Amino acid sequence: MAAQPARPVDPQAARAADPYPTGPTDPYPTGPADSLPTRPAGPAHPQLPRSAGPDRPRLPDLQPTDPQPPAPVRGPRLVGRSEELAALVGALTADGPATVLVEGEAGIGKTRLLQEALADPALGGVLVAGCLPFGEALTLAPIVDAVRQARTRADELDLSPLGGALRPLFPEWADALPPAPEPLDEAGAARHRLFRALAELLARCGVTALAVEDAHWADEATLDFLLFLAGRPLAERVGLVLTYRPEDVPAGSQLRRIAARPVPGSHRTRIALSPLTVAGTAQFVSSMLDDEHVSDAFAAFLHGHTAGLPLAVEESVRLLGERADLVRHRGEWRRRTLTEIGVPPTIRDAVLERCSRLDPDSRQVLRAAAVLAEAAGPEVVAAVAGLPAARADAAVAAAVRARALVEDADGRVGFRHLLAARAVYDDIPGGERRALHLRAGRALEALHPLPIARLPHHFGAAGDTDGWRHYTELAVDLALATGDQQTAVTALHALLSSGDLPAGAVVRLCRKFPVFAFSGHLGSSDLLEVLRGLLDGGALARSERGEVRAQLGRMLMHAGQYAAGAAELERATADLGERPYEAAAVMSALGRPAGADWPVAAHRRWLDRSVALVEARVPADRHLPFLIDRATSLLEMGDPAGWEVAARIPQTADGPTDPLDVIRAGLNLGDAALRWGYGEDARHRLLRAIGLAERHGHLRLRDMAATTLAHLDWHTGNWQGLAERAATHAAIENEPLIVIDATLVTALLTAATATAPEQLAQAAALFTHVIAEARRRGFADVPLEATAGLARIRLEEGRGEEALELTEAGMRVVDRKAIWLWAVEIAPVRVAALVAAGRTAEAAALVARYARGLRGCTAPAAAASLAECRARLADAEEPAERAAERWDAAAAAWEALPRPCPALLARERQARALGAAGREAEAAALLARTAAALADLGAERDARRVAASEARRPAGGRRGYGDRLSPRELEVVRLMLTGLSTPDIARSLSRSPKTVAAQLTSAMRKHRVNSRTALAVAALKAGITPADPAPGI
Repeated sequence: MAAQPARPVDPQAARAADPYPTGPTDPYPTGPADSLPTRPAGPAHPQLPRSAGPDRPRLPDLQPTDPQPPAPVRGPRLVGRSEELAALVGALTADGPATVLVEGEAGIGKTRLLQEALADPALGGVLVAGCLPFGEALTLAPIVDAVRQARTRADELDLSPLGGALRPLFPEWADALPPAPEPLDEAGAARHRLFRALAELLARCGVTALAVEDAHWADEATLDFLLFLAGRPLAERVGLVLTYRPEDVPAGSQLRRIAARPVPGSHRTRIALSPLTVAGTAQFVSSMLDDEHVSDAFAAFLHGHTAGLPLAVEESVRLLGERADLVRHRGEWRRRTLTEIGVPPTIRDAVLERCSRLDPDSRQVLRAAAVLAEAAGPEVVAAVAGLPAARADAAVAAAVRARALVEDADGRVGFRHLLAARAVYDDIPGGERRALHLRAGRALEALHPLPIARLPHHFGAAGDTDGWRHYTELAVDLALATGDQQTAVTALHALLSSGDLPAGAVVRLCRKFPVFAFSGHLGSSDLLEVLRGLLDGGALARSERGEVRAQLGRMLMHAGQYAAGAAELERATADLGERPYEAAAVMSALGRPAGADWPVAAHRRWLDRSVALVEARVPADRHLPFLIDRATSLLEMGDPAGWEVAARIPQTADGPTDPLDVIRAGLNLGDAALRWGYGEDARHRLLRAIGLAERHGHLRLRDMAATTLAHLDWHTGNWQGLAERAATHAAIENEPLIVIDATLVTALLTAATATAPEQLAQAAALFTHVIAEARRRGFADVPLEATAGLARIRLEEGRGEEALELTEAGMRVVDRKAIWLWAVEIAPVRVAALVAAGRTAEAAALVARYARGLRGCTAPAAAASLAECRARLADAEEPAERAAERWDAAAAAWEALPRPCPALLARERQARALGAAGREAEAAALLARTAAALADLGAERDARRVAASEARRPAGGRRGYGDRLSPRELEVVRLMLTGLSTPDIARSLSRSPKTVAAQLTSAMRKHRVNSRTALAVAALKAGITPADPAPGI
């Protein structure tokens, strides 16, 4: 794929403004990916998406209307806790009592770990007690409730008289408990007696270990009892398992004594649970989705929003499943979009409950942190919260102690995961939220360097339209300077669509629009209407009108409306007489042979006009973009003069040369080298472009070059890991050309490696999708390779009529454009379809036309394609010996590029021709070598077919056709389809009626029918068409 020309931008101010243009303007997007969410006040201010990092993990562009089965969400397995589980089970099964402390924040998985341990057959006699957050907890309630659930009667416990002290705790057991003991005057003594009685009860119940969950909520008496148990004589001691949240342990709690105090003769194990990693998150989610693969992007997304907290991950997946937002794509689970996020009710309630226990200042600090979304320094948090510094510092410290906020190494504070921040953010009333956003914007304005990418969101959410516009335009400049065209397009779209802009501002913004990054996925229709309205309003000067119209034309082209876009560009040239650079750029755009309507001669006229204007009126130091456009256009036309122009383009970004121009040249010329068949040159240029784009942050161009490199690897047989690379490129959002090209590579590879009918059907579906998407977006040449791939499949399936229809449509594009370089993939399949249908005269005419069209074009790929077309025609019209020579020439031409797949298939056809010529030994040896080479390449389907086949040849060495009709039989059948009788056919072909009857009988046998009527039906189904009768018949 080739990049469109980029309009020059002035990045000077932006480069010094903010080296970190990655902050989102809306940290909590809730609308669909393509929507432009509005704020509670002010104009509609869309999010500026976070710039992707070097790997740009993205999801595929899935249509919301695609039917998707419901996600089979189930309970997760224990993931990432094998060491902790082994430690817990090991401590409880070791000789002697143990004290195990399991600590971690809410939702980290403490209860699940305990449940998994208790399921171990080696464990028995563990009593589980749970503490609840009562304001006034009942004495020993967790222990008493646990005993009640484990034991409903006390008749058989054989308690000592000490058991009478339990009567107040177990009144329902009054009939079975010993009499109540005499009251004791000292409270401490009474409590000690009660503890002894309770310890005896646990022993009689067979309890060997007591597990107390959420011990941070335990009442004082329960904690004292745990201390009592820990200090019992060794022979009477039980094991203890305590789970708790360190941040929620009250100051002065006895729990800290238990956790810190060593007990002689007891094993002590401390288990601190940490969040899941990204890989652990993927395994966790997979366990909820029938153990199927989860995309890396989905796992990273969930981890980023939940910080790997298992409960948050689980609840988020369940929420996505309920909203049907989980989809299966190419064998793995993904989200339909990456930008939507909601807070599961369980997480929301837990977060807000914890916040409610903090003092008012701390709650205000949490609101400020939720509005800021990203970690911020104490002074910024204080300013947004509207608190004096001392009070704000105390509030921040309290929030950090409660683990509602976390502090990083630089002293900045923020929420640990975005779900918690979102829960607090959603709970802020609208009026207060706007005030907080305004304070956030003003606080961030005071920072150096200025965090430009974050400011538009805050001023927009505060309803400050002027502030939003000012910082959004600065964000555009910064995004363009750093190669983030997607962010620039989104922001410019928002600005141009916001209404009430002065005409001069619209023109200024239009100049910045990087139309080659305009994908049409950004709600383009309203933006196009804004520009049309401005053009119709009469407020623009002539040159300004020309600039706006030129941008409108480019946008229409990129939205797939090539004819309308070209018309606007033509009109723009009349208004740009005073701006030669802009006028030449428009002419250069019209010189690109895109779209299906104009012939190549029309494009060449515009290209020549552009060249003349540049040479006459554009300064020499601004010629490079036009050189790139000219070389690209000429090479797309099949004109070798393009390589002479390409030789003048620098290959390194030294001195004043803009790296963007060098990268674009590498991409475009690498794509041209691929089309022409210069594989090594293409690889060299593309790899250099990828390296430069990576170094200078032009990630979109990097991805375009990487996808083109994947396409090159398909052609040159470098298939190792290619499926995974193509899938990665196809998962990039809002890049339709990249996705189309990557999907085409996937389709080609799937078709070549298919070993089952359903895999071939999948390849056909992918080809069909590529054709439809490319046509919808106005790409004239892109669908041709996919059309050829689909037609090959239809020919193999015996659906000749469909192959004819597909290839006829493709060749119409080539004929209309008169660019025969575009026929490299489609022409051989068209010839094959025509020959299979018995239309050899049409096939011969096409081959002749192809040869004439390639005069002057020195592309090796086109020469190989033409050689294959001639070989296919020779199969039908020439002796087998001559056909074998034709196929040898075609194979050698493909091998020279190298393109091993078509080369090996040509060798297969050569072997069959050799067999038909009576050279059986040569044919067998060549077939064996071809089958082995196809298997080594990875073309498993063709390798199996060739290995299982034999050169079909009748006795006497004449060429055989197997179940295919011979050319003479095809002639007879086509005349029969016109309704002619056997004698009439014989007269038409100057053959004897007996010969014609024998050929009809042979055709019936090959089609497995026994009548002329049935033969007619079978022939039509196979794509054989009636012939025109000879004159006089």
